[in-house]
Amino acid sequence: MTMTDRPRSLPTAAPALPQEVQSLVRQLHGAHIVIDADYRIVAANDAYRESFAAAGDVAGRHCYEVSHGYAVPCDQAGESCPRRRAAESGHYQRVLHIHHTSRGEEYVQVHMYPLHNERGEVSLFVEHMTTLPAARATRTAGGLVGRAPAFVAMMEQVSRVAPTDTAVLLLGETGTGKEMVARAIHEASARAHAPFVPVDCSGLAETLVESELFGHEKGAFTGALARKTGLVEVAAGGTLFLDEVGDIPLGLQVKLLRLLETGTFRRVGGIEPQHATFRLIAATHRDLMQRVRGEQFRADLYYRLAAFPIHLPALRERREDIALLADTLLARLEGEHAHRLAPDAIDCLTRYDYPGNIRELRNILERASLLSDGPAIERRNLPPEICAAACRSQPQASPLADAERRAFAQAVATHQGSRRDLAAALGISERTLYRKLRELDER
Repeated sequence: MTMTDRPRSLPTAAPALPQEVQSLVRQLHGAHIVIDADYRIVAANDAYRESFAAAGDVAGRHCYEVSHGYAVPCDQAGESCPRRRAAESGHYQRVLHIHHTSRGEEYVQVHMYPLHNERGEVSLFVEHMTTLPAARATRTAGGLVGRAPAFVAMMEQVSRVAPTDTAVLLLGETGTGKEMVARAIHEASARAHAPFVPVDCSGLAETLVESELFGHEKGAFTGALARKTGLVEVAAGGTLFLDEVGDIPLGLQVKLLRLLETGTFRRVGGIEPQHATFRLIAATHRDLMQRVRGEQFRADLYYRLAAFPIHLPALRERREDIALLADTLLARLEGEHAHRLAPDAIDCLTRYDYPGNIRELRNILERASLLSDGPAIERRNLPPEICAAACRSQPQASPLADAERRAFAQAVATHQGSRRDLAAALGISERTLYRKLRELDER
């Protein structure tokens, strides 16, 4: 059996699993399973059983049932199915999924390899799974949390670039969690064992930023009483994260570009070139291209930084995650005895637009938890301006819909016969009648 890139047809039934494949899977490093043509797991190694212990005995069960709890394959449940794609193309596929694991739901990079039998037909599939550190799909004590489509799309990009040394540029509004995403990239890389060094470039004078980055020699300037190691040296072998890189002064941009192109720098007041080995991640909330056009940012540096740009969605772009994020943030703020959110508070929070994004949500929850005397945070514990803004965002019924609702209510109030007769009189089905009655009661 060999892994090839030749597209072949998928047989209706898979042959018995050859002994050599069973032996191969047991010896593979990392979590591996073998899947047949009917999506059934026919072999699993110990690493898979350990990582997915919550699933129990997996032999003979469908992969989508074990990984997701689905009753149908992933592509029929609204997700991309790497097994189906591998069967159709005949070659390797990869996708980022949210999987059940022994630690709860986690982001898992799925690598799918089709196997061909002696007739050249795709008969089996080897699936290799690697979890993405610092990212969870459920409440967690630390790291990134979310499962909205915009968040999943971002994590897919993170999973692609993390194992490489490619420079990454994180783009997003203030408070969207750029440093946390940078840490997630670092922790999923081969440099995870080395330092992650964040540098805030905003609001610092050019000489101060230069000294922070490159260090200085003794006597380089007034107050330089000893040699100082710069953060570029501290990040040796690891990741240097330049936050708000759009605020770096033009003079220092030249030196940063030289550092990226040559891997060398000089300490302030120094003569000897120093060598640097680090992976660079930069972030900004500014429109760097606009700053390039305004000659406030060097075009050559921009293109060097933007080798792999990643957009971080604003909180209003991932409203499905607000309740989950709020629950997670409360747990981080208060620990084991954290407040829960009442339904009216959740409704209010999910309608608000959050110009300050996750940072603003955290501050709102911290204040609300102090104002709540019970186990739950209610709408009345939230800032009035939050609820007022949320109410303004509620969709308003059109005059026609409002007139239709009043006419329906009048017909219900005056009708003397059965519900079946009322539905017939209105020209609607009984099922539609009961739905409209429920909507009327909710009002």
